[in-house]
Amino acid sequence: MIEQRHLYGWADPVFYEAPGEQLGETRKFGAAVRDLPDGWTRTARGVWTVLRPPGANLPDQGWKIHVSAVGEDAEDTVSTVSDYCTEHGTAHKFLGGMDLFELFNAKYMPRQGSGKLITVYPADEAELERTLRGLDALLGGRPGPHVLTDLRWNEGPLHVRYGAFRERYLVDERGHRVPALAGPDGTLVPDERKPGCYAPAWVEVPSFLTEQPPASGGGLKQHGYRVLRALHFSNGGGVYLAEREADGRTLVLKEARPGAGLDSRGRDAVARLEREGWALERLVGIEGVPELYDRFTVGGHRFLAMEYVDGEMLWLWLATYHPLLFSGSGHAEEAAYADRAMALADRVEQLVDAVHERGVVFGDLHPGNILVTEDGRVGLIDFEAAFPADEPAGRSALGAQGFMAPDGFHGPAVDHYALAALRAWFLLPLNRLAALSPGRELGWIHAAEQRFGHLLAPGVLKTITERLTPPRPADAVGDGPVPPRRARLRRRREELLGLPCEVTPGGPGTDWDAVRQSLAEGILTGATPHRRDRLFPGDAEQFSTDGACFAYGAAGVLWALDAAGRGRYPDHEEWLLERVRDGLHPVPGFYTGLHGTAHVLAGFGHDEEALWLVGQADANVDRLRDPGLFRGLSGIGLNLVHLARRYGDERLLARAAGLADRVAALVDDPALPGAPGTAQAGLMRGWSGPALFLIRMYEATGDERHLDRAARALGLDLAGCVPQSNGSLQVADRGVRTLAYLDVGSGGIALVADELLEHRDDPALAEAVTGIRRACEAEFVVEPHLLNGRSGLMAVVSRLARRDTEGRARAAVSLHLERLAWHALAHRGHLAFAGEQSYRLSSDLATGSAGILLGITAAVDGAAPFLPFFGPRPVPSGPR
Repeated sequence: MIEQRHLYGWADPVFYEAPGEQLGETRKFGAAVRDLPDGWTRTARGVWTVLRPPGANLPDQGWKIHVSAVGEDAEDTVSTVSDYCTEHGTAHKFLGGMDLFELFNAKYMPRQGSGKLITVYPADEAELERTLRGLDALLGGRPGPHVLTDLRWNEGPLHVRYGAFRERYLVDERGHRVPALAGPDGTLVPDERKPGCYAPAWVEVPSFLTEQPPASGGGLKQHGYRVLRALHFSNGGGVYLAEREADGRTLVLKEARPGAGLDSRGRDAVARLEREGWALERLVGIEGVPELYDRFTVGGHRFLAMEYVDGEMLWLWLATYHPLLFSGSGHAEEAAYADRAMALADRVEQLVDAVHERGVVFGDLHPGNILVTEDGRVGLIDFEAAFPADEPAGRSALGAQGFMAPDGFHGPAVDHYALAALRAWFLLPLNRLAALSPGRELGWIHAAEQRFGHLLAPGVLKTITERLTPPRPADAVGDGPVPPRRARLRRRREELLGLPCEVTPGGPGTDWDAVRQSLAEGILTGATPHRRDRLFPGDAEQFSTDGACFAYGAAGVLWALDAAGRGRYPDHEEWLLERVRDGLHPVPGFYTGLHGTAHVLAGFGHDEEALWLVGQADANVDRLRDPGLFRGLSGIGLNLVHLARRYGDERLLARAAGLADRVAALVDDPALPGAPGTAQAGLMRGWSGPALFLIRMYEATGDERHLDRAARALGLDLAGCVPQSNGSLQVADRGVRTLAYLDVGSGGIALVADELLEHRDDPALAEAVTGIRRACEAEFVVEPHLLNGRSGLMAVVSRLARRDTEGRARAAVSLHLERLAWHALAHRGHLAFAGEQSYRLSSDLATGSAGILLGITAAVDGAAPFLPFFGPRPVPSGPR
């Protein structure tokens, strides 16, 4: 997801946006605007400029050439290749301008796209060979990052891969829409774009390509190192845990790819690795700084070998010990935590001071680059953003949201800003919001003061505030003006987010109807009915699903507005109907595909279109093996049961029964859904969604076997939960954290357990529900969303309130409602909330304001629905 956020967060500072939407404002390559020979066409297609010769009739797939470049050569490389291709009548495309080149080669962009500046489409193998040799004569010897998915030609900037020329897609067994090729029998198969996989096994590779040397892979062994496992990958290279064969020492290898992983100043990973080596040499002997062992080069990639530093990342420490993450903590626990956290912050600051004394600024201080041991010792890792303390106007070109100093900070003040942000983060980890919204730091520090100020030494929060205040005017960058693009983005952020909202969530006396109305108006203010790709700005995922779907698109937003009593919007419904007529992605699942949109249209009375979508979805249901609610068989089955009841159609129920049999077979094969090593237990992606489907099948048919299977499915998810010291029950995620959310987490499990308890008495299950409800009562939640945040937790507590025998539920719901103020932002004067990771605002149901609107309504009105397929509950549990 970090790659998605960076890609779709580039063009707009407030909402996620397709990068091609800003092409008119980028530095275009000359080849994108100059005159073309007669008959040639030039088309802007997303981020690409596509040039086709007259009468071009390309195959659907074949061998393509990718050309890479480094920044100083990019303009000339595009010009040279485009001239050659137009002269020889060869179709090609290139990124629209220098800004896009820098974006797609940035550190946190998809590795499979790295280096692809130009793509050339030879019509056949003979033209492929001629073009490779012709371009090699023009470009051979030029530097360019290796395109990892391709075969490199003559160690230069030319690369070759067999793949699709025409965009085609299929729906895979997990319910994802993926690029496709036609296999030998004409059946579509995934177009794999993995490092080192440049042709499918069934494609015969031309002899002139087999003569090319393969990418070097065993060079690390020659230098005396054996890789144990990869710790991290980025566009700039990998970080590996390795063993030095000479003495068996465990250490870290850090890789840098030339020309790749650019930072905001255009420096590549190699330049930053050299800077890291410089810093480690300057800091030899400081405890908490890794020792540098070795430098070497393998296959053109640069490596550093350095000490493996013990400890866990600081964010994991906070997730383990912060008392507000666990319900039931009291004054003693909070005071002990505040003392311990500030002592850790003191030790980090002492370490940073020692680094400064050697003339080095760390430059990228944040909890992911700080390690802490069990006995409280701290260490720093990842010095690639370091720079000399006396560098004129020195500041980092990389940084973490909420910890990277804004314009106006230079030299050691860059680290001092991050240290202040770190102290505030220890108290309330809301840094990302401060980075998104102008002036949000003051609200964040005020909230921290209200909650923890009485537990801190005098002056701590005053010092934090002073260090977060720019020491010089923020309208300058170094000694020059703000670049035009950055100035434009800053103006847009201030225009959209700078006007305060008069209505905010709060404590007793809050007018919750006014809060909900402001939130609804904020959603509607952001609507873009003139666009065809989306109606409401949502998560970055809407660009890989579509703008109509339930989780991230218009269907979910319109359903939420109606379910929360905020009305129907016929013009926006017409937008959705037009997208249906245009043809949506044929993904069948509920939250990301056709069934979710059909569900909403049926509820709005658009029966013909709803049933047509259900029929369109059938083509891809058979290939699904995902049993889940989010993309898989259970979400589809639940919708079929719902529509069968709505329309009195036994055929729809029969289709649901067939899916129930398939889900039951998967329940009997108890492998947890999802990739190995990842937590999936919960309502959306675990076995609780299948359990809910089977419960609804029991209710529709009276067949007890469905209830038996539902209990087994629910048991699989409960087996993924672990008890906490406060009596709560949460899903274990890879041994590093525990989760209580609706999506992946125990909160969603409790919702389905509650449904099962309506049909069967089970004291052990009822006890588990109580433990999960306690988990959902925690005061601090990182994000406010419905599926993975506070709104979902308070909706769960509200729904389970009638099972509360401890008298805690009402107070917990009220506290959740009050704490929404910690997350609240303003969009054009209306209440708004940020999406995943607080990187951009979102209006959608899964990650944004529409889902939060549902959560508030469920908490305030009690019986209000907040998710499909859950009937009303009669007991309100919150303030009105």
